[in-house]
Amino acid sequence: MIPPDYLNVIAAWLLDHGFKILVILTGSLIVHKFAHIIVDRMIRKAVASDRFISAEAEKKREDTLIAVFHQIFAVGIWLLAGLMILSEIGINTTPLLAGAGIIGLAFGFGGQYLIKDLISGFFIFLENQYRIGDVVCFGDTCGLVEKTTLRTTTLRDLDGVVHHVPNGEIKTASNLSKYFSRVNLNIGIAYNSDLEKVIKVVNEVGNELAEDKDWKEMIVKPPQFLRVDDFGDSAIIIKILGETKPIKQWDVAGELRKRLKIAFDKHNIEIPFPQRVIHQVK
Repeated sequence: MIPPDYLNVIAAWLLDHGFKILVILTGSLIVHKFAHIIVDRMIRKAVASDRFISAEAEKKREDTLIAVFHQIFAVGIWLLAGLMILSEIGINTTPLLAGAGIIGLAFGFGGQYLIKDLISGFFIFLENQYRIGDVVCFGDTCGLVEKTTLRTTTLRDLDGVVHHVPNGEIKTASNLSKYFSRVNLNIGIAYNSDLEKVIKVVNEVGNELAEDKDWKEMIVKPPQFLRVDDFGDSAIIIKILGETKPIKQWDVAGELRKRLKIAFDKHNIEIPFPQRVIHQVK
């Protein structure tokens, strides 16, 4: 059985320090909640609109910035709350802060890569190189941006593999979905094809695709014949170019290939197999 004196001490501690800890936790939760709301509103207003950016692309940029600032504010708020709670429990935080300073100094010598990641991440957000929802390539690593922080960027590729890339290791960031995307097809046709007929068929297929109710919302400019790109060993290579909404280029290109194959078969336009002429020495 707990002696009455102890109960009085515990009750007094709870009424004094316990109540203060409860206030600190409640206040931190409220500040955290309001910080999220304020950050959301400030960034939505502060990010200048760009006439070249769609509303969807602008929202991606804002969401990315909001996510980063949420993390920064959350760390700051709960770190401060933790120090205040430790002080109420009776732990002197001054040695902890001094020790943290010494640890931070030691960490600084070995944390150069972390600092590099953080600085690189800051400039990635500042320059709006990519956002959550974009498809990007870092060298040979490509995927959809699922998460970004000041330290790392998380990509998911078509196989579902998740790649965590430190921002400091990103030398070249190739954004495949910023502002708009492009259908860029090279198709081989037989040398005996009527080129004017091929151009007409390609342009008709591209226009029909752009006018289709299921596809027109994805297409900015209809895919059209651009030029004869090359004379191959077995075929004339033609280039077809069009513009789509971000990330829709692969869907549109796949449908365009299907329709071109059907149209070429209908108009007897041959997509040749590789051919080789062999000269026999007599």
